Amino acid sequence: MGVNVLNPFGWLSPSGSRARLSIFIFHRVLPAPDPLLPDDIDVARFERIVGFLRRGFNVLPLADAARRLAEGRLPAAAACITFDDGYLDNLTLAAPVLKKHGLSATFFIATGFSGGGRMWNDTVIEAVRAAPAGELDWQDVGAGRHPLTDDASRVAAYQDALKRLKYLPPDERLARTQVLAARHGLPAHSTLMMSPAQLRELRDLGMDIGGHTVSHPILSSTPEAQAYAEIAIGREQLTAWLGEAPTMFAYPNGVPGRDYGARDVALVRRAGYAGAVSTAPGVATAASDPFQLPRFTPWDVRMARFGLRCAMNLMSAPAAQAPLEAAA
Repeated sequence: MGVNVLNPFGWLSPSGSRARLSIFIFHRVLPAPDPLLPDDIDVARFERIVGFLRRGFNVLPLADAARRLAEGRLPAAAACITFDDGYLDNLTLAAPVLKKHGLSATFFIATGFSGGGRMWNDTVIEAVRAAPAGELDWQDVGAGRHPLTDDASRVAAYQDALKRLKYLPPDERLARTQVLAARHGLPAHSTLMMSPAQLRELRDLGMDIGGHTVSHPILSSTPEAQAYAEIAIGREQLTAWLGEAPTMFAYPNGVPGRDYGARDVALVRRAGYAGAVSTAPGVATAASDPFQLPRFTPWDVRMARFGLRCAMNLMSAPAAQAPLEAAA
């Protein structure tokens, strides 16, 4: 393990007690670019990113990196790769690229969608995809009215609908999106997410599996008993499927102080996890809370700009964290 002595990421992130850990976050890897999913990368682009990370960083398994960070033993230019939610393309497209480059990643799974489920946000996106051109009237489910004229207008329509629905109570959000699924002819069963057997296949390829709740709720707006059940039952299901308990957790949506708070950090500890990641941008240092490690991904298409943003992230101020007074 090691990076070239001329590598700027090694200068910005030295080894030992002054290390700065970059944790990259992805969701899907598509077979080809999809104009309705502009934020999701295709496999050719992922190949370029993974090659860049292999050359520029010391890529480690997340649990190992978190432990080394706390002990002051990280190598220079340390980094981790993570995926959220549990999409099937993580196994079929992302994992082969990672294996080709000799790297591993941690995949955080929302267990309630494994084997035929579909996340509520994907229901909204696919409903917009299926809707005919013209005016899309979703006012009856609180998701607005939108003109559909081209791909850009469809992206704008579902992005607005997602914002309107995102912070509803999970049961109400699910009920409304189920109305949209039926209205636009979406099948009840989906092959979008990995099954338990496919999760085992992913694990057997040398990848790590982490927890991400059962139904991907906004933990901060979920009653405490229900929030704990989401965290703990998700971990129990993964343990039963894989024969081993996951050690790392990812907060759904993951913005500190908005999507989770001190109570939820305490619940993740109570459920038996050893650490957790947020979606606050920045790098982790020895001063970071191991249950609030930040993550980011530079979405630039050109690798030169990708690398520049990686460097800027390494120079950034400490990442945001939820205050922990209530969890003490």
